[in-house]
Amino acid sequence: MAAQARPQLIGAPVAGFADEARRALERHPEARLVVFPELHLFGDGVPDLQREGALRGAAEPLDGPRVEALSALALELGVWLVPGSVCELGPHGELFNTQIVLSPEGRLAGSYRKIFPWRPHEPYEPGNRFVVVDLDGLGRVGLNICYDAWFPETTRQLAWMGAEVILNVVKTTTADRAQELVLARANAIVNQVFVVSVNCAGPTGMGRSIIVDPEGEALAEAPDAAPALLAADLDLAAVARVRTHGTAGVNRMWSQFRPGEPAIPLPVYQGRIDPATWQPATSPSESTGHVDVAPAPIRSTP
Repeated sequence: MAAQARPQLIGAPVAGFADEARRALERHPEARLVVFPELHLFGDGVPDLQREGALRGAAEPLDGPRVEALSALALELGVWLVPGSVCELGPHGELFNTQIVLSPEGRLAGSYRKIFPWRPHEPYEPGNRFVVVDLDGLGRVGLNICYDAWFPETTRQLAWMGAEVILNVVKTTTADRAQELVLARANAIVNQVFVVSVNCAGPTGMGRSIIVDPEGEALAEAPDAAPALLAADLDLAAVARVRTHGTAGVNRMWSQFRPGEPAIPLPVYQGRIDPATWQPATSPSESTGHVDVAPAPIRSTP
């Protein structure tokens, strides 16, 4: 379930968010994964660059009391919980925009620092690792934050690591949400994965959250910026089916190369596509974890 919601006020007790999550699950008790927008717990309507002091004041390390309280909430609800992203205080005082995944057992199952902050408007340091998390029966999800979707390297790398679903948490307050909907579909199509792009609701955000299947079809979509809950049953077998038979029964990008064909250099990444290893990971043990951002994007060797 994707919750297109208005941001909680920065510094507000986690109890308010807990009530919000409980109400969402009352409406969709069948949900096993609940995803909220980017920086959902850090809202006040002021652009991030203008409120860096407030963000730093609210930032905590991931072993701090905020994530501890959110972990307890995931345990109480018995669901996989992505409370958007949080302001993480790094070990040297850095400020990161970090997406977290909490398990139904109440543990921090994965975290991802946004690699592409929206420069020059955001005060965050960039992360340097891609992250895919195995959700124990719900598939493998790649973590992705807002502006990351504008860089095709990010979704391609996550798909190559074995992601079947891309969780793109968003806080788009500007007029480019229409283009982001195109990107959500395009990233799904060219990587043959599901994309869940959940934006914050108005008046802060532009809304229009969307869940897209591996062929680019919208399974659920919010028509406007009003608060909304999008629910969809993701048939993960569709990923293998589309990759086997082709998008629209035609295109099989992950089967593009034949054995023995030469590698294709990609100078912009100081890397290459090697036909010998140009294929996505297929097991949780292969796909879960992190890889360095450079020169990893689209590089064929781990």
